[in-house]
Amino acid sequence: MDKAKEMRKLRKKIEKVQDAKRFEHTLGVEYTAAALAMCHGASVEDARLAGLLHDCAKCFSDEKRLSVCEKKNIPITEIEGRNPFLLHAKVGAFLAKEKYGVENRDVLNAILYHTTGREGMSLLEKIIFVADYIEPGRKQAPNLPEIRRLAFQDLDKALLWILEDTLKYLKRSGGETDPMTELTWRYYKKDTE
Repeated sequence: MDKAKEMRKLRKKIEKVQDAKRFEHTLGVEYTAAALAMCHGASVEDARLAGLLHDCAKCFSDEKRLSVCEKKNIPITEIEGRNPFLLHAKVGAFLAKEKYGVENRDVLNAILYHTTGREGMSLLEKIIFVADYIEPGRKQAPNLPEIRRLAFQDLDKALLWILEDTLKYLKRSGGETDPMTELTWRYYKKDTE
C-alpha cells in the first residue's frame, strides 16, 4: 500500500477515537508539523505521522491511562500519578507502536516528549513539540503570533519561548510542573547564555 493511502486510513482510525475538537487539533498539528519539517529539512512523512498520532490517547479517561500503564508496565512518576492526564504522551507512544504499528523510534519519541520536551531533542521531537503549541486552532497561548513566526526562523528559540511561557503559566495557575519540562528549559536555556 502506498504511503498516502496508509495515511488516509490512519487518519480515519484516529477520527473514530477522538472527539471533533481533538481531531481538528490533531489535523492542525499534522499539517503544521509538515510545514515545519519542510522549512527545517526534516522528513515530512515522519512529521505528519507523529503529528497525527501525538494525541491518540488524549481522549482516554484518566482511569484508562492509568490502567494501560499498569498493565503494560509503563512507569508512572508521582506527579503523573496525581495528574493522570499527563500520561497521554506515554500511553500515546505505546499505542502508536502497539496499535498503529509505528516502529520508527524518532516518531515514537516525538509522541512521547511532545508535552514536556527533553534534553537533546531530535529535530522531529522539536517540530512536534512546537507544532502542538502553534497549530492554527490554538488561540489562548501568550506570545502566539510571535512564536508562530519564530518557529519558521529559529526552531530552538521558539522551543525555548514555549517552555518559558508554559512554566510561567503553570506557576501562575498553581498547576504542578513535570520536572522534565523544567530540565528541558534549563538545557535549552544554557545554549542561549
